[in-house]
Amino acid sequence: MILGEFLQWMALAPAGQRAEAGHALACAYLYSEEDAETKTAMEAALTVLLDDEAPEVRYALADALGASEIAPRHIIVSLAADHAEISAVVLSRSPLFIDAELVDIVAAASVILQEAVARRPVVSKIVAAAIAEVGEREACVALLANPEGAIARISFQRIAERFGEDPKVRQALFGREDLSPAVHQLLVRSLGDQLGAMLIEKSWLPEARARTVTREACDRATVAIAAESETEELPALVEHLRVTGQLTTALLLRAVCAGNVAFFETALGVLARVPLRRITSLVRAGRISALRAAYSRAGLPPVAFDAFVAALGVWRQVAANGGPEDRYRFTVQTVDAVLARYANISDGEMNELASMLRRFAADQTREAARDYARAAVAA
Repeated sequence: MILGEFLQWMALAPAGQRAEAGHALACAYLYSEEDAETKTAMEAALTVLLDDEAPEVRYALADALGASEIAPRHIIVSLAADHAEISAVVLSRSPLFIDAELVDIVAAASVILQEAVARRPVVSKIVAAAIAEVGEREACVALLANPEGAIARISFQRIAERFGEDPKVRQALFGREDLSPAVHQLLVRSLGDQLGAMLIEKSWLPEARARTVTREACDRATVAIAAESETEELPALVEHLRVTGQLTTALLLRAVCAGNVAFFETALGVLARVPLRRITSLVRAGRISALRAAYSRAGLPPVAFDAFVAALGVWRQVAANGGPEDRYRFTVQTVDAVLARYANISDGEMNELASMLRRFAADQTREAARDYARAAVAA
């Protein structure tokens, strides 16, 4: 190849033809088997094309060289500093960038370039953490949609904390199979807060009633999340709920009445600072005196202790018979046993818990009816 003749032609050719020629030259550099001298001339010509005033020429170079491991690094670096649409091509593809460079780009770049980094074929935990910490909403959505993104749990949490109120981010987070229960619950709470604020703003419910409705809806969702969580994930979920002030007596009692005793055991162990193995032994053996001591150490209200004892008693009885045949009926049976303990008590806090349990039992009965109806229709 005669470098001088090529460059002279490029100086006179229309921009479209220059872009085609530049793309062809870049492909030839990557895939042709030329001698070292010819390769050097090709690289020099490609370097000169970086100064072409037509963006389509530089875009053609980015398109041809962007994904290659053997592209000249200085050309890739130059293209990465070009116009955003050109820079995005190489930032989204090139394997020549190291994590430190990508982190710096995420910290200082526009949202278009942040998105480009988030869409890369491989995104390390370090780069994902940078996007989660300083990336714009669109970049976080792109990262969450990237199946090759290695996202640490803390990065999921940071995205949820920063953008959990945004519907697109929330949907993208819920779409991840590796989302931790703690982050899942954080999103549920954020959504509940939004709904509660809307109910109050629109005057659809009195403020006190709106807060009760949204709190119980959040508790219902939290119990469901805990029920679907792996045992080893429960301590992190419990700690998240404790730190955020959501690990309430009502939530724990609701969980036990729903048969989620593992969640209650984990929470009691965290609150009382007692090994989980010991708490599990106390609960499942029905050792009331020892359980009362752990319960007291956890700082839970004494007035509600008998409620937990009654619920756990029903659970042990059902478990001894092979487990509940119908979880809804089990819940109603458990709630009835708890309420029977407090039929003649006028304590304010216990009355509030009793009201919550009655609403909970009613919800379970309605859900059982819906399941029955769905099964009948399917049959």
